[in-house]
Amino acid sequence: MDYVKAFLIGGLICALVQILMEKTKMMPGRIMVLLVVSGTILGAVGIYEPFAKWAGAGAGVPLLGFGNTLWKGVKEAIGKDGILGIFKGGLTASSAGICGALVFGYLASLVFKPKMK
Repeated sequence: MDYVKAFLIGGLICALVQILMEKTKMMPGRIMVLLVVSGTILGAVGIYEPFAKWAGAGAGVPLLGFGNTLWKGVKEAIGKDGILGIFKGGLTASSAGICGALVFGYLASLVFKPKMK
């Protein structure tokens, strides 16, 4: 049942973003930033964490979850390192995901022939 719930919640988030892309003139980069900032704000207000616990990976994997991860890292780092935590907390908390995206993106570029449009 957890897999079904994660699939449905993640699919619902993606469907809503697809509707936003189709019905507005917003560029994809701005929509991505909107999702990350929304996840950060929802995490700071305290709404995203209970939602993510209920929804599982369906809420943790999309860009909303990345924004929440950044927020949790900044919050924890501010408690440990003070004002310096604002700059390093988010990167420390999300470094595994960022590194994975870079490595697998590079490997995909070796396998496939990337072309500029």
